[in-house]
Amino acid sequence: MQQMWGSERRRTAISRAALSVPARQALADRQLPPERTVLDYGCGRGDDVRALEQLDCRVVGWDPYYRSDAPLVVSDVVLLTYVLNVIEDPAERRETLQRAWELASTLLVVSARLTWEKSKVRGQDFGDGLLTSRQTFQHLYGAGELREYVEQITGARVVAAAPGVVYAFRDEGARLSYLAQRVVPDAQWLASQDTASAVSAVVDFVERRGRAPRLEEMPRTVAEFVTHFKPGQLKRLVRDAADDQKVAEGAKQSTLNTLLYLAVELFNGRGPFGSLPVSLQQDVRTFFSSYREACQRADRLLLKLRDDGYIRNAMNASRAGKMTPTALYVHQRALERIPTVLRLYEHCASIAAGRPEQWTVTKLKHQGRAVSWLHYPDFDTDPHPRILFSYMVDLKTLQASHTSYANSGNRPLLHRKHEFLAPDDPDVPRYRRLTEAEMRAGLYERPHLIGTEDGWEAELLRCGRQLRGHRLVRRTGTHE
Repeated sequence: MQQMWGSERRRTAISRAALSVPARQALADRQLPPERTVLDYGCGRGDDVRALEQLDCRVVGWDPYYRSDAPLVVSDVVLLTYVLNVIEDPAERRETLQRAWELASTLLVVSARLTWEKSKVRGQDFGDGLLTSRQTFQHLYGAGELREYVEQITGARVVAAAPGVVYAFRDEGARLSYLAQRVVPDAQWLASQDTASAVSAVVDFVERRGRAPRLEEMPRTVAEFVTHFKPGQLKRLVRDAADDQKVAEGAKQSTLNTLLYLAVELFNGRGPFGSLPVSLQQDVRTFFSSYREACQRADRLLLKLRDDGYIRNAMNASRAGKMTPTALYVHQRALERIPTVLRLYEHCASIAAGRPEQWTVTKLKHQGRAVSWLHYPDFDTDPHPRILFSYMVDLKTLQASHTSYANSGNRPLLHRKHEFLAPDDPDVPRYRRLTEAEMRAGLYERPHLIGTEDGWEAELLRCGRQLRGHRLVRRTGTHE
């Protein structure tokens, strides 16, 4: 194994002050619980191993140069972090991925550098990549290429967790549970200290989900307080306490979420009913006549993604987001408020090529099929936030591209922030007041000039205005 990994590859092992993006993603996705064993295969200097140890993970690291004496044992989760891209021999690359898959009993997390990072890599063409001046190699992957490559070698259905990070699951049920977690996040149960608060927690679940929970869906702290009820007794208590309107709304939302999940699942490979997470099985039983009917309705929803007219109408009817001549822009906080077919649109792109770890606004094109995630780090504090980066996935080609504005001296910025949110968002009144003040001051009279920092600042000067937080005031030293 030492010979298979070229000696110069050790130079690609960087020191990290924090967890790598793949390890952080797996942790955020709850794929590294304390009971699982973790192997960092090709761990380099071992920074992820040390950081995960501090988080009480049962982790070991192996590396052909830095930790060649560490034992290689089958583990629940194997991290193959930025290893494949530094191997210049395609046969060795394949063998390394196969070996990592053999060592993973539950999940293999694979990450690699992507083609949009080419500007950061200086070198000359060598094989299917670049040879740098330090005699290191880099094969940069397309987002879709990495997922397809891991699927080809492992034979597993692979899910893109983030740009350049994919998950290959051993167990189909685990893959479906992960998809369900992304599409229908687990609801937070109310805390329970006694029987009364446990019943209140069940009532809250019924109002949000539109149906009663099964015992195995309940947290132990709730289940322990309600198991003594006779059959039908808890049902009557909950029925009398629940708000019928909230239950109806919860049922509607659960129906739509189930369709969304089944449509996303088909995009990535649908399994039998018994493989679904327990909560989704119960949703199907409650809100549909059969699993077949639910799947048929989900298939029709997926087909509607191809209908330009239907997508445009859905965008026009959306209760959240800003509609432009080419796309719908929606803030992260409002994403669940857009029509289900548009949520499916965004989810398909995220499953195919990965959703960035950080983003603020998603852009859904209605001319063509492409999704962009735009990051405005200061959206909440800056009245006209500047963009940091955009990550775009073309759903027709599954090609992804990344544009960074970190070093730009004249970045694009946002106006009319309230339009990106849902109407009942608590920040909307404040943002709308600012927009109205800017309109009265004449700042939007030349819309072609205000889309960038320099143009916006020039218009503020022309109109004799300046911003103090989310307030527009007269510029010091100017008079009307």
